[in-house]
Amino acid sequence: MATGVTQGPIGVFDSGVGGLTVLRALRARLPHESTVYLGDTARVPYGARSAQTVVRYALNNARFLSEAAPIKLLVVACNTASAVALPALSEALEVPVIGVVEPGADAALAASRGGAVAVIGTRGTVQSGAYQRALAARAPDLEVISQPCPLFVPLAEEGWTDDAVAEAVARRYLEGLPGQGVDTLVLGCTHYPLLASTIAGVVGPGVRLVDSAAATAEAVAQRLEAAGALAPAAPAPTHQLYVTDAPEAFARVAARFLGEAPPPPIEVDIGLSA
Repeated sequence: MATGVTQGPIGVFDSGVGGLTVLRALRARLPHESTVYLGDTARVPYGARSAQTVVRYALNNARFLSEAAPIKLLVVACNTASAVALPALSEALEVPVIGVVEPGADAALAASRGGAVAVIGTRGTVQSGAYQRALAARAPDLEVISQPCPLFVPLAEEGWTDDAVAEAVARRYLEGLPGQGVDTLVLGCTHYPLLASTIAGVVGPGVRLVDSAAATAEAVAQRLEAAGALAPAAPAPTHQLYVTDAPEAFARVAARFLGEAPPPPIEVDIGLSA
């Protein structure tokens, strides 16, 4: 661990509901860990904001989570915030900070068999170049193909993930990728794991899908284990959800992302105007 707390929950934040796929992966990989999640639904989406504004929001989210519980590690379950705010968060906090981009890049390189790697995400994430830079830093000669898939987000939130509509959209975005030598596809948005089966059906068995949520959960597990900070089996873990706006709408969608009925989210005012 960096300094400070070695016990307490894992803190997680996202601009909205998508980060619940990361929370789900964390809870599956680390079933004894307590968690506290903040969805900044009053300011979603972050992708349309300036980098300076996203950093300000991220710092505010981190402060809230640190005050809500003595978190022992912070997970930035937002691709946009992971791309621009990790240095500021690491400097401001006394606990380790892990984003979704670096673990996703590591997992993509581990999965690739020498072909090109495709990164799909929202327009903001793709245009930020975060995954492209992370992959280039690890493998300078790697061919990286980027494809924004903005319609996947509303499909995931509506629950239209494995029907004809989802397949048609996926084909429009992705069916040309195997012909470009792609053998690995990074799901570079926390909504996209809900469409994984449809995406896999479109790109075919020769393309391996990399879920950055699962990769992030594994990175967290390794960090806690190395620091001797894993939670014991008892007492039973606790899980709390906070949102900054519209808790009822959040709760309606959250079950699809978590795979189970969530605890009722608590609406909080974290004191930052949009």
